[in-house]
Amino acid sequence: MALRREPHVLVVGGSDSSGGAGIARDIETISSIGVRTCLTVTALTVQTHEAVMEIHPSQPDLVANQMRAALQANKVAAIKIGMLATAEVVVAVAAVLRENPQVPAVLDPVLASTSGRALLDARAIAAMKRDLMPLCRLVTPNLIELAHLVGLEPAVDEDGAVWQGQELLVAGMQALLIKGGHASGLRSTDILLRLDQEPIRFDMPRLAVSMRGTGCMLASAIAAHLAKTSIEGSVREGKLFVFEKLQKNAVGRN
Repeated sequence: MALRREPHVLVVGGSDSSGGAGIARDIETISSIGVRTCLTVTALTVQTHEAVMEIHPSQPDLVANQMRAALQANKVAAIKIGMLATAEVVVAVAAVLRENPQVPAVLDPVLASTSGRALLDARAIAAMKRDLMPLCRLVTPNLIELAHLVGLEPAVDEDGAVWQGQELLVAGMQALLIKGGHASGLRSTDILLRLDQEPIRFDMPRLAVSMRGTGCMLASAIAAHLAKTSIEGSVREGKLFVFEKLQKNAVGRN
């Protein structure tokens, strides 16, 4: 049973019938980095690249039991968490993390689809902040998600984003990576925040191309590298991975 001894990333998230995001993108990303995956499906969705038509959340017990089975079956080196759909699913995932504090978790707080469909309601967001986010090694909000989490308008500059991130850190989060993809300017800057440490900026040229699933890709790449290196090193490698994917996509369209 050599497979049991190989490091795995446990992917916890929703399906995407278009293949553009969700667990399809997670598996693709982690596999390309050379790490195996195991799965917990939190919701089935019906969607295209343009819209989400249906969302069918999994039962909370089913989510928790999928996670426990994956953790029992494999050497899970990291957990990547995406779409959670309901407050009950959030609580179920948090319960399993509490049972396995040795396994680092990366949370991509998926609050809405690219097309604007809400994927998490206010009660679920409150449960995420209270029960789940403090258990995660890293949380990766974009500027819009960060604003939702702190209950404010999106930050207009880096200082405002750092201030909003610090508000979450003092509420009990371990570390935040504020993604700058929704900002403007020639450079795309992500900011790693940890309590009592100086912010670390990860800077890349901003490419004139968009691609679905980049948030999934980044969090998954970080989780895959977190099985082997530090948070800072994992973020650097994850950012480079997404940049290279976007670069190839831009070349492919020319």
